[in-house]
Amino acid sequence: MQQGRLRLLGTLVFIAASASFGTSATMAQSKLVSGKLAGVVRDLTGTPQMGASVEVFAEAPGAASSLDYLTNTQGIFRGDKLSPGLYTIRVTLAGFLPTLQQHVRINANLTTMVRIEMESMFASLEQLRRQPNSAKADADDWKWVLRSAAGTRPILQWDETAVLTASGDTAARAPKILLEFTDGARRPGSVSNVAAAPGTAFAYDQKLGGAGRLLVAGQMSYDESPAGGVATVWLPTGTIGSGPHTAVVLREAKIGNTGVTFRGMRIDQGGAVTLGDRVLLRYGGEYLLVGLGRSVSSVRPRLSVETKLGGEWRGKLVFASQPGAPSAMESGGEDLQSALVRALDELDAFPALMWRNGRPVLQGGWHEEVSAERRIGENGKLQIAGFHEDSHHTAVFGRGSDLPVQEYFEDVFSSAFAYDGGATSSWGGRLAYREKLNDDVEVTALYAMAGALAPGANNDGVLRDSLRMTPRHSVGVNVSSKLSRTGGHLTVGYKWISGPAVSRVDAYGESLYQMDPYLHVSLRQQLPKLGPGRWEAIADCDNLLAQGTVTISTRDGQVALVPAFRTFRGGLSLQF
Repeated sequence: MQQGRLRLLGTLVFIAASASFGTSATMAQSKLVSGKLAGVVRDLTGTPQMGASVEVFAEAPGAASSLDYLTNTQGIFRGDKLSPGLYTIRVTLAGFLPTLQQHVRINANLTTMVRIEMESMFASLEQLRRQPNSAKADADDWKWVLRSAAGTRPILQWDETAVLTASGDTAARAPKILLEFTDGARRPGSVSNVAAAPGTAFAYDQKLGGAGRLLVAGQMSYDESPAGGVATVWLPTGTIGSGPHTAVVLREAKIGNTGVTFRGMRIDQGGAVTLGDRVLLRYGGEYLLVGLGRSVSSVRPRLSVETKLGGEWRGKLVFASQPGAPSAMESGGEDLQSALVRALDELDAFPALMWRNGRPVLQGGWHEEVSAERRIGENGKLQIAGFHEDSHHTAVFGRGSDLPVQEYFEDVFSSAFAYDGGATSSWGGRLAYREKLNDDVEVTALYAMAGALAPGANNDGVLRDSLRMTPRHSVGVNVSSKLSRTGGHLTVGYKWISGPAVSRVDAYGESLYQMDPYLHVSLRQQLPKLGPGRWEAIADCDNLLAQGTVTISTRDGQVALVPAFRTFRGGLSLQF
């Protein structure tokens, strides 16, 4: 009897052990059904790229749709709960060529880490400029790192604080300098540079330890109307468009022989942050203080939210101050020269200054926009947008003589003036397509429908009472090409407007796609080596055929209004 009880007890123990073993095996198997992916996206110089779109495709037949991620401010993306197997990773970012990395293996219960390098359109020039340094030792070889193969450089490593970091070339980059000797306004209608005048400009790019970077730009105009300015831009992450920036601009110009001097200060702060894996938030604002006998100030915030809508579509919501598109320091993509040119552009980023009842006022208002973008093929991008513009002071430019100085801000060396057209409001839409046809040619097509100021029926009162907001259609084409045989870069564009207009049709879209009214031509031609550095000839022509002039007679006198001045700017550029 006792022996039977022992047998029964042994049987129960065996069954319990088997059940426990089966449960443990099931639990262990359930833990091994997924893996993780972590990576960093950088350019060829080792700078992390924020806001890059990362698509992960399973290579197994019949696999589910792709997974989409956005890189954060350190260029890092992470993916959880991926089924084991082989995957293809596709990375896209404005200003860079699409990058494809295939056969990335995801193992169960493990984190696979990769590093992806994106190549800009000017990478070949950068590689030719750099000299190989095969004797340089890798300072990270002694650390515990993950390598893609035995002979490759480290990809990712974990530091003592368990933060994912990417190894790369941390050597200090040589400073870059740009000098320009030109005659003509960089931005006709700018508050500090209405008249064309000979001048000298410089820009300096300096690495500030770690990832920090400082851009310094200056400009001096002489002749009969001296002017000068200095701008500094600090980039803590070292990359334009992928992190915070702070810009401070000081400008001063003597207004002819009147004894009046313009003084302006501009402080701009902006940045970007990722919210999860699908949303990119860009924020910023600027403070303006302008003095011309009497002072005027303005605070101008801006905000944009970008997100993946699924598939190839990307949505964007914009709320910004007029005029113009986002700050030059917030747009992605960077080549050998663009950072220095953008620093110079900060000098003339002031809005137009006008008079209203003897008081200075600044052009400004609000721009709200909802848009959707879709990538077409490998190098094309389509945008559909609807927007609303509400301007408090609309700038109108023209030429005239013997006009009331209380209402017209005139250039003392010509008959050009800036005038406050008053408050306006309009709705509009935009359809834009941009494609890089090959390594040398890029084409942009733009259609916009929006309101613009045009002459009305009543011309007996003051000028602003003679202008009416009228719907206008516009169509523009822009072709940009590198001249490989001569080492030049040519841009030719034309924007047609359906009727008379004395203000811009979709000014935000014009700035975004660099599409000025009527015929505009820009040429940068490399010159034979004259000494150290790279020499180029510059020629920029706006409204080359002098189109769009509207003549109006008012009680103030006869004026000729134009949506864009006919201007020419030429000179020499030296980069080293």
